[in-house]
Amino acid sequence: MTNSKNLPSAALKAWCMALGLVLLATGLFFAAGGAKLATLHGSWYFLIAGVAIVASAVQLMRRKWSAVIVYGAAFAGTLAWALVDAGLEFWPLVSRLMLPTGLMILALLTWPSLRRADARPAAAGGAYGLAALLAIGMVVAFARMFQPHPTVAFQGTPAPLVPVAPGQEQKDWRHYGNTAGGSRFVALDKITRDNVKDLKVAWTFRTGDIPVSPTGNGAEDQQTPLQIGDRLYLCTPHNNVIAVDADSGKKIWERRFDARAQVWNRCRGLAWFDVSAPIAQPNAAGASPVMPVSLPPGASCRRRLLMNTIDARLVAIDADTGALCEGFGNGGIVDLKAGLGAAADPTYQLTSAPTVAGTTVVVGGRVADNVQTDMPGGVLRGFDVITGQMRWAFDPGRDDPNAPLAAGQTYARSTPNAWASMSYDAATNTVFIPMGSSSVDLWGGNRTPLDHRYGASVLALDATTGKEKWVYQTVHNDLWDFDVPMQPSLVDFPNGDGSTTPAVVFGTKAGQIYVLDRATGKPLTRVEERPVKTAGITREQYATTQPFSVGMPQIGADTLKESDMWGATPFDQLMCRIGFRSMRYEGLYTAPGTDVSLSFPGSLGGMNWGGLSIDPNHKVVFVNDMRLGLWVQMIPQDTSGGPAGNGGEAVNAGMGAVPLKGTPYAVNKNRFMSPLGIPCQKPPFGTLSAVDLKTRKVLWQVPVGTVQDTGPFGVKMRMQMPVGMPTLGGTLATQGGLVFIAGTQDYYLRAFDSATGKEVWKARLPVGSQGGPMSYVSPKTGRQYVLISAGGARQSPDRGDYVIAYALDR
Repeated sequence: MTNSKNLPSAALKAWCMALGLVLLATGLFFAAGGAKLATLHGSWYFLIAGVAIVASAVQLMRRKWSAVIVYGAAFAGTLAWALVDAGLEFWPLVSRLMLPTGLMILALLTWPSLRRADARPAAAGGAYGLAALLAIGMVVAFARMFQPHPTVAFQGTPAPLVPVAPGQEQKDWRHYGNTAGGSRFVALDKITRDNVKDLKVAWTFRTGDIPVSPTGNGAEDQQTPLQIGDRLYLCTPHNNVIAVDADSGKKIWERRFDARAQVWNRCRGLAWFDVSAPIAQPNAAGASPVMPVSLPPGASCRRRLLMNTIDARLVAIDADTGALCEGFGNGGIVDLKAGLGAAADPTYQLTSAPTVAGTTVVVGGRVADNVQTDMPGGVLRGFDVITGQMRWAFDPGRDDPNAPLAAGQTYARSTPNAWASMSYDAATNTVFIPMGSSSVDLWGGNRTPLDHRYGASVLALDATTGKEKWVYQTVHNDLWDFDVPMQPSLVDFPNGDGSTTPAVVFGTKAGQIYVLDRATGKPLTRVEERPVKTAGITREQYATTQPFSVGMPQIGADTLKESDMWGATPFDQLMCRIGFRSMRYEGLYTAPGTDVSLSFPGSLGGMNWGGLSIDPNHKVVFVNDMRLGLWVQMIPQDTSGGPAGNGGEAVNAGMGAVPLKGTPYAVNKNRFMSPLGIPCQKPPFGTLSAVDLKTRKVLWQVPVGTVQDTGPFGVKMRMQMPVGMPTLGGTLATQGGLVFIAGTQDYYLRAFDSATGKEVWKARLPVGSQGGPMSYVSPKTGRQYVLISAGGARQSPDRGDYVIAYALDR
C-alpha cells in the first residue's frame, strides 16, 4: 500500500477494511484496558486514545478521510503524553510510540485515495512527505535499538592506566575472589583497553559435566577456577574436580565425586592451601595468632584443594595428584551434617567455596528457602586445614554461640545461615561472613531475638577461635529473602582528608551498597533508618523501620511508578500498568500480605552472589545487578501446611502455592512480567556500574546484555539489542583498564573500558555463562589469559561444559 492513488475502489475497500479492523482491535483493547486502569486510579491515556482510535477505525471502514484526521489527533495526543510520561528516555519512548507511529504512516498513505474517493483534492504531497518523515524517524529509532543507552553516561576525562610496578605482577589466582579479601582484580596489564580488540581463543576444555536445567532448580555451572603456577583447578556442577595445564587446557588429572542433590547442584569454587608456604600472622593489636600446622617430611597433600559439596561434605584433595588427603577427616572427607540433626536432601547443601582463613577452613551452608519451619541450623564451623578436626563452631541460635555440643545435642534449628562466599583479613585474623535469614524466609512469626540479631547481616568472627567481633544487619526481620548474597570485599576506603580506613564493602539484593569499618562494623557512609509500612500477617514481628544506605549509590532500587511500566508494545505495557496498579506496592520494603504485593528489585537481585570487583588504584568498585520484580501473595493454610516445598527456584517461577510447612501460610510468587514474558518495568533489566569510592557516586552505568538469545515466549530474537539483561555471575577488573563480565542471557564474554563504561570487546560463547571471569599469567610463557566457564545462562535452553581461555597472539 505504498501508492493508494492507483488502487481501484475494490482494493481501496479491502485495504480500508483491513486497516480499520487493526485499528478497531487496537482501540477496543486500549479502551477496555484503559477503563480498567482508570478504575485503578491509573493513567486515563489508554481509555481516551482507545475511544479515539475506535472512532477512527469506524470512519476508515466507511472509507471516510476524516478517519485520518481522528487518528492523527489521537497520534498527536499520544506523542504529547509519551513525552510527559516518559521524558526523553529512549526505551520508554520506543515502547509508547513505535506502534502508533507505524499505524500513523499507514493512515497517511491511505489519505490521498480517501480524499479522491470523496472527490476532494488528494493533498498527496503533504501526506506522503509526513509519512516519509515518520518512516525515517522509525528507521532511526530502530537503528538506535542496537546502540547502548547508558543510564549514567560517563562525563569528564578518563582515568589513565597505572602500569604494574616491577615485581608486583600477580603470580597466582589462589582464592575464589582472587584475593582472600575478594577483590576480583588482577594486577596484570599485558591485555589492555588498547589491545583487547585482538583477544582470541587460545584453548577450550570440555569438563564432561553438562548442566541440564535452565530454571535454577537443577544443575548450573557457576564456577570461578583457581590458578596456581602452571595449573588451573576446576570444579563442575556435580563436584568433580579437574586439573588442567594453564597454557594448553590439557587435562592433568580428574577426581570424580558425582555428587547429586534434588535441587541446586552447583560448585562455585575451590579453596587452596600450601603447607610449605609461610603463614601470615596478624599484626593488628589484640588479634589472636594463627595456629601452626605441619606435615611430616615426604607426606602427601602438602598442596591441597578443599571443596564443599552439594551433599554436605568438606573434602581435601592432593593438588598434585587428585588423590584424597587421607589424613584429613575420615579418608579425606568431613561430614558437614554432623550435629545438624535431621538434614535430608535438599534441606542442607553447600555451593560456595570454603574459606581458608589462616590455617582454619571456615564453612557455612545453604539452608533451603521457603520449605518449613523445622530446618537444619545455619551453624558456622572452622576446621583444621590439615587434620579436618573441628576447631570451633558458631551457632547463631544459642546465647553462647561457641559452646560445644553436649552428648545427644544438635545445633539450633532453622537459624540464619551463610550460603555465599566469605572473605578473610590476615592482618586482623578475621573472617567476614554474609548471612541469610532464618527459615522460612517470608514469615517470621517464630523468630527469636538471635534470629533478629544475625539475619541478613555481615558477621565478623575471629578465624582461630570463632569468637564474634561484630555483626551488622542490613534488613530487620527480613520478609523478602534479602540475604546478604555476596562475598564482602576488603578495601582501603578513602577518607576526605587523604587517609584511608580498612573497610568491608558489599552489595545486597535490595540494591544497597554498604561500607563498614573493618574493625568495628560501623558504617563509614551514611545509613538512614526510614519508616516502612506493615501488613496484616498472623503473628508477624514487623520492623517499623529499615536501613537505607544513602551515603552510597543505590543500584536498581528506585521506587517504581506507573510510568516506569514497560512493554515491547503498548499492549503489554498496558497490561503491566494494570498489574502494577492492581498490586499493593509501597517501595523497597513492601511487606508480603494476603493480597498480592510487589517486591522490587526482588529476591533474585539487585546484586547477587557474583560479588563486586575493585580497582584499588583508582578506588573504583564495579557492580553488576539484575532487576526482576516479584509479586507475592501469602495464602492462609492449616498450620501443618501439608507437604513441604523442595527448596528450589520454582517458588520464584509461578508454580502455584508453595506450602510453608509449620506456618499459617503458603506462598505464591512469580516474576513480574508482561504477557510476552518481558520484565514489566522499563529497561535496563541488568547493568554494570562503576562507583567511585572517593566521591561515592556512580561514574557510569551501562546496560549489559542483549536479546539475541532470548525473547518473548522464550523465542530467540537473534538481534543484538542492548536493552540490558539480568546478570547472574561476577565481574573481573584488571590493571589493563578493563572490566570483564559474562553473566547475561546472551552468549558473550564482554570487556568494558573501566574508565568510561564503553564496550571495547566481546567474544561469542557456545552457550551462556554464569561463571566469574578470571585472569592469570603463565609462569612458563609469560602470556596473560582471560578465562571463563560457560555451562549455560539462567532461563536459556542451551547447556554446555566449556572452559575457554583467551589470549593475545604471541
